[in-house]
Amino acid sequence: MTVAALEGVQVDYDRGRALGPFTLAVRESEIVALVGPSGCGKSTALRLLAGLEQPKSGVVTRTPGRGETAVVFQSPTLAPWLSARANAALPLEFAGVPAAEARRRAGEALARVGLAGAEAARPAQLSGGMAMRVSLARALTTEPKLLLLDEPFAALDEITRRALADDVLKLWQGLQPAIVFVTHNVEEAVYMASRVVVMTKGPGRTAAEVDVEGPLPRPKGFRTSANFRKIVEAVSKALAEGMR
Repeated sequence: MTVAALEGVQVDYDRGRALGPFTLAVRESEIVALVGPSGCGKSTALRLLAGLEQPKSGVVTRTPGRGETAVVFQSPTLAPWLSARANAALPLEFAGVPAAEARRRAGEALARVGLAGAEAARPAQLSGGMAMRVSLARALTTEPKLLLLDEPFAALDEITRRALADDVLKLWQGLQPAIVFVTHNVEEAVYMASRVVVMTKGPGRTAAEVDVEGPLPRPKGFRTSANFRKIVEAVSKALAEGMR
């Protein structure tokens, strides 16, 4: 079952065409990574899927219903005056969920991302990795069918990035939403995704699609396996060709 799709979409800005024509179909519980050079329209494609932008031409199909789609941006975008629990509860409160129930579900979401005991902390008291975990918890409170991640680990150190990649895959295992995430990191894309879509330089189009075989979440040692290295090289080669 397809939960979201872009069919021949094109997006134009004042500076010219930013994306397209570009086509992408996202299946239920699938994890898709979008990789490509800067300015190729990866984040634009994500905004189309989120309903935050409309294409000049082409068709966008999205799962209907409030709370069906959640977005995590590169910056955690937390309200600094609210606790971690209150930040995580915001989508539920906006949806009209009673405050007590929203706080309960927010606490459960924080526990799922490893922040049990930090519910009362304000954003200024959290590390970058912890703040991103709050942002993930906030996105998960509505149990979305489609989770969109726009370079959520870009500002984090490599150790934290790897830990959060494993956290996201464990969270996916429990809720199994379809996930589309944007990254510049080829190894991160291959590690997290079941399918990597490589985009050309802007205006972005599809240069290649590479399937990633292997269990999710990834087993220990997956990054050093011959299969992982082979797929990383295939994606890197497609990326280099798409930049020509």
